[in-house]
Amino acid sequence: MGRMERKRNRKKTRIRATIRLLAMVAFLAAVTYLAIHFYSSYKNKKLYEDLALSEDTVTEEISRVNADFMQKVKELQQENSDVKGWIRIEGTNINYPLLQGTDNEFYVTHNYKKENSRFGSIFINCNSNIEDVNSNIIIYGHDMQNDTQMFADMLKYKEKEFYEAHPVIRIITEKTDTEYEIIHVFKSRVFYENETNVFRYYHYYNLDSEEIYSEYLRNCKEIELYNTEVIANYGDQLLTLITCEYSQENGRFVIIARKVHDNIEEVTDNTL
Repeated sequence: MGRMERKRNRKKTRIRATIRLLAMVAFLAAVTYLAIHFYSSYKNKKLYEDLALSEDTVTEEISRVNADFMQKVKELQQENSDVKGWIRIEGTNINYPLLQGTDNEFYVTHNYKKENSRFGSIFINCNSNIEDVNSNIIIYGHDMQNDTQMFADMLKYKEKEFYEAHPVIRIITEKTDTEYEIIHVFKSRVFYENETNVFRYYHYYNLDSEEIYSEYLRNCKEIELYNTEVIANYGDQLLTLITCEYSQENGRFVIIARKVHDNIEEVTDNTL
């Protein structure tokens, strides 16, 4: 074997070794990423499982269930004054505390303990007022793709059969347990500033005139995925849930509901 050939063979050997090394590094990086991904998912799920009151941990009496959740809200408010209530949709994984900050950015990347989290929180638009009947309570949450957490279950409302089985959203504060009945479900997106003649549903956080109220619902009706046959009238407080939807660029999935029932109950320290 000549000198040049030996040199070429050594070079090929080094190249093959480099390729194997790079492949191993890429493999380890992928494994590490997946491990971190699944661990963070588990950690976030465990955080809220430990926090939530499930159907199995509360008594069957409705008044007692209300009191348990109201008391939980009061306890969380001692830890973080940004906690404004709790959102629940029975039969789904949507069962979380509701946050509201001074902007619409912080709780995109932080949990209810104000810790960094890619899952963020379920949070209310900073311009909405949960206690004002004229306020459209706009609530955001991540759709964690390939995960059942946060607002991922909202996407199930694409099917009318799922809506028919889960038509009610509950918002619980330290004093009230409020039912909201779903009236519209639709897909849309976040629009660019230079786009005109588009329905920016996320700007309607104040519905203090009948004209604006009717305009909002009329636009929702025009793009709804199916007819729920539920009608809202001016004076009914509205609730708007928004999450990501990936069938289009900057896609969003939106649920609109109207307030139908409000249980009011004062909670004392010896409720539990």
